[in-house]
Amino acid sequence: MKKVIQYIKLKLFAGNRKKEAASGLSVVSKQRGVTLKIVQSSSRGAACLLLVVSGLKVEAQLTEKAFHNADLQCKNMLLVAKNPAKPPRTTKPDGTLAFSPNIYDWTSGFFAGNLWYTYEATKDEALKNEAIKFTEALDSLQYFTGHHDIGFMLYSSYGNGYRLTNNEKYKEVLVRAAKSLCTRFNPNTGVIKSWNQHLSWDGTTMWHYPVIIDNMMNLELLFFASNATGDTSFRHIAVTHALTTMKNHIRPDYSTFHVVDYDTVTGQVLHQETCQGYANNSTWARGQAWGIYGFTQVYTETGDKRFLETAQHLADFFINNPRLPKDKIPYWDFNANELGYHPQFKYDSVKYKDKPRDVSAAAVVASALFNLSKYSGKKGAIYKKTAIEILESLATDKYTAEVGTNNNFILKHATGSLPHGQEIDKPLVYADYYYLEALLKYKKLLGGK
Repeated sequence: MKKVIQYIKLKLFAGNRKKEAASGLSVVSKQRGVTLKIVQSSSRGAACLLLVVSGLKVEAQLTEKAFHNADLQCKNMLLVAKNPAKPPRTTKPDGTLAFSPNIYDWTSGFFAGNLWYTYEATKDEALKNEAIKFTEALDSLQYFTGHHDIGFMLYSSYGNGYRLTNNEKYKEVLVRAAKSLCTRFNPNTGVIKSWNQHLSWDGTTMWHYPVIIDNMMNLELLFFASNATGDTSFRHIAVTHALTTMKNHIRPDYSTFHVVDYDTVTGQVLHQETCQGYANNSTWARGQAWGIYGFTQVYTETGDKRFLETAQHLADFFINNPRLPKDKIPYWDFNANELGYHPQFKYDSVKYKDKPRDVSAAAVVASALFNLSKYSGKKGAIYKKTAIEILESLATDKYTAEVGTNNNFILKHATGSLPHGQEIDKPLVYADYYYLEALLKYKKLLGGK
């Protein structure tokens, strides 16, 4: 019993108000809604302890309700998403459901991932069967070398599928996909090429070797392949990419550039700009989120403190940013509409006077912080608390759609790419994915795992 009391006090009530009375000790957590009451008596030297922990039940109810809704939304989505090769992606401007155009779209694996995560939480076999269909429709992507997003596409689908089924064929697909991703690595630049080429918003500069901060998310696939095969070349490329990104994508204040363009012969940095953010010197919220998540994952795999410290600094920039709203759901860019930041794309400051939020960035950060909290000592409590607060905000009616609405996506108010005029204040399949991932981590945390 002493261990139980100590655990609850340590995990839930650190820094909270304590009241002492003749009857015993009552510890109250305003934020968690938890009351711990210890009543002591010394009759015949015995002690009687009474625990009332209502908040734990409330927190469990948050995840239970969220996954119940996810189960219903997924099943509703399956009624209209009939082609696994064209999974749901977002909502069109006219309000109708938009699907990925083909399996080569970078979001093609996320709906399969949503099905896997919801199955994991609910044990609903019907969702597992559908997850298999939407996963295996992506089989040919293991040979795809057209862009860097193979990690997003296959680790969200085949990665979760392998984790939950131990299907050896899934492992083979992932290893083959990792080999495909490695073809985009250039030893001269020390990074994996993201896009083949891309025109800057200035209308004249062509990026010939662009690398985006998002690319950090693909390294998990390489670490998996290295662990699965014993081939350290995958790991070497992943670590080299992370070190180079740490050097060239991160500013002195630990905000991040979205795009870095390299000279393929000398490895010299040619341009540090943005594609989906507000300005070249601004901080795109989801880009910062990718960095937090990616560097945390690299530390998990390597134990190299440089990556841990980088992840912590990136997280601190996000969490402590004065432009982060109180509910911790960020605006699409931390510097939108701010003095000193000048977008090169056509931007309507009147139209976007009320800056769009991005729940996808929030969900990615929440998931990352649950992991980062494990490695951060005393600071870990702050990261975990922030992750929980983000989930609590996302679970409210403001951001969670009523079942049967929102084209059967779970979350509302995401922003895909405002500069391109795409997916602004719309649901996004990958916002749901990282939300479900974060919820699963929270659910396991509450279960003591």
